[in-house]
Amino acid sequence: MVPVVAAAVLVGLLVAPPLRGLIAYFAVPEGEPWCKACPLCGRAVRLLPPTGRCPGCRGRLGAGAGTVEAVAAAVAVAVAYAADGPQTMALGWAGALGVALGFVDARVRRLPHLLNLALLAGVAVLLAAAALAEGRPGVLVRCLLAALTVGMLLELAVWAKALGPGDSPLGFALGGLLGWYGWSVALGGLFAAMVLAGLWATLLVVAALARRREVRGRDVPVGPFLLLGALIAVLAG
Repeated sequence: MVPVVAAAVLVGLLVAPPLRGLIAYFAVPEGEPWCKACPLCGRAVRLLPPTGRCPGCRGRLGAGAGTVEAVAAAVAVAVAYAADGPQTMALGWAGALGVALGFVDARVRRLPHLLNLALLAGVAVLLAAAALAEGRPGVLVRCLLAALTVGMLLELAVWAKALGPGDSPLGFALGGLLGWYGWSVALGGLFAAMVLAGLWATLLVVAALARRREVRGRDVPVGPFLLLGALIAVLAG
């Protein structure tokens, strides 16, 4: 087990630099252009070191030092632990892009549609390949129904202005992925995400009240909790 964990950590560390580039590129407020280059020196944003600083001018870009590496390594270990078939490729794809989506949402409260689309497309293709490899094409029907169920439930919350517009597309992708493991896992992931988001929101309110600060407007990024809930559901399923 130790070699597997070590290999998973290594994979997480190797994918961290391009993930940092994605986070820096997409972590901009709504309405602003994507960050294609360092605003201080103009160096292209692609691969970034663990320091979270531009290699050219040492200016701060994206996530804090070591954070992406730690999360990517932890997710890689979780994916390795849950590995039990060809669908693991889809889980790994979701885990990698999920790290970028989680950091972007936590930083600027948005889930870019380009990243959501890449996540959804990758999951769909890899699950289809896994179903064909195992001779189980019928499982894709359940994946589709689970994607529609989770995605539409979140879309209803978007219509009610309880969630952001990027949460439901993420729900479609995660619902389809969790549908591979069964309905209990798909719905359990959604339930876990809502519980975790609710607990976090409660902690923020309590902390604000304790400091006698304004409570209104303390929005919670739901994306990281949707991703975490999905991972917990897979590990527990």
